Amino acid sequence: MAFIALFVAVDAIGNIPIFISFTDGTTRKQRARMIRDSVSTATCLAIIFMFVGKWILRFIGVTIPDFQIAGGLLLFFISIRLLLPAFYKGGGLTGDPNDRNPGVFPLGTPLITGPAVLTTTLILVDSYGMPATFTAILLNMSVVWLTLVEADFLLKWLGQGGLRAVSKIMYILLVAIAVMMVRKGVVSIITGS
Repeated sequence: MAFIALFVAVDAIGNIPIFISFTDGTTRKQRARMIRDSVSTATCLAIIFMFVGKWILRFIGVTIPDFQIAGGLLLFFISIRLLLPAFYKGGGLTGDPNDRNPGVFPLGTPLITGPAVLTTTLILVDSYGMPATFTAILLNMSVVWLTLVEADFLLKWLGQGGLRAVSKIMYILLVAIAVMMVRKGVVSIITGS
């Protein structure tokens, strides 16, 4: 269950078109470096947050329910933006496509490990414990690495339309997860649990 929740938040398939747009015209070596940078950044950030996220929140006076509500709202708006890009003009989530080394930003964070993954990670630690969450992070980042390495094959196999359809389904699931996070945060505040 921990793996599935994180899998939806990571959205490995949905990041393929963005990754392909960044790797257009790059060499095999540059592409391999981009994959390495993005997956290592995303993995390190998720693991670090798993260990110190609660401490950071406590230090700044934010409770888990506060973080759930804030993360849920942010995730909701990001998901809506991804679902309905025609309504949003100007600055995007993907950074500058002319940047030849976007492995750390925006691929590693916020696209692979962003608010959804960080919030989900904290919830998973509470629900399933550190070992299960750590395993879920490693397994999901392995899936991300595999999908980026095989991005051209997946694009050929699914086609642009197939990738778009899978991405849209993932974004709808993200909206549902966002609503669930807000609901759990509000219930926790009301019940004091």
